[in-house]
Amino acid sequence: MIYITGDLHGDLSRLETFRMRRLKRGDTLIVCGDFGFLWNNSDEEKKALEKLSKKKYTIAFVDGTHENFDLLEGFAEEDWNGGRVHRIRDNIVHLMRGGVFTLEGKTFFTFGGGESPEKQMRIEAGCWWEREMPNIDEMNIGVDNLRKHDLTVDYIITHSPYPGAGRRFDDPRERTPLETYFEEVAKTIKYKKWYFGSLHVDRNYTSRHIGVFEALLRVE
Repeated sequence: MIYITGDLHGDLSRLETFRMRRLKRGDTLIVCGDFGFLWNNSDEEKKALEKLSKKKYTIAFVDGTHENFDLLEGFAEEDWNGGRVHRIRDNIVHLMRGGVFTLEGKTFFTFGGGESPEKQMRIEAGCWWEREMPNIDEMNIGVDNLRKHDLTVDYIITHSPYPGAGRRFDDPRERTPLETYFEEVAKTIKYKKWYFGSLHVDRNYTSRHIGVFEALLRVE
């Protein structure tokens, strides 16, 4: 089975709940950004990753805005179920931006990243990475991969929200490049559901657009 949850922010207890214990060998847990277990490379963090590596299921996450991209990009890249990943542990992978992955016969377009709402504060604290915002090359990779799948996927997994749940704009020039990109994705791609994590809510904005935080949602 495939399950989806929201931002973990390095909170190991989120994966020790009764609901999470239903996951078994062969299952996949998709995390909609802000995985958070790659932040400061501390001994405590390494122990947490070691605990996660003993889970029987696979943990696959898109990056959010609260990731240490220097650490994340230090892991080896490889092909995995049709897309590119960083291999963190045997059972933990980072789903790279713009990939289309096939899991249990279902296709998932993944696109992490976004803009930190507290960007200036994090810059001053020395814990902000410019790479949190996707670049044009990553967006083009996504377009190419979607075209290879005839502009049709089963599910979209992002950290930042789909256009209808994000900010409202009086002037289109106020949009970030990622917000503009997602607007084009929403208009041109056929998909069943779009899951995202950055708003930290468990809410169905529409029947197809779902914000997920602490919920554990099963992909039917």
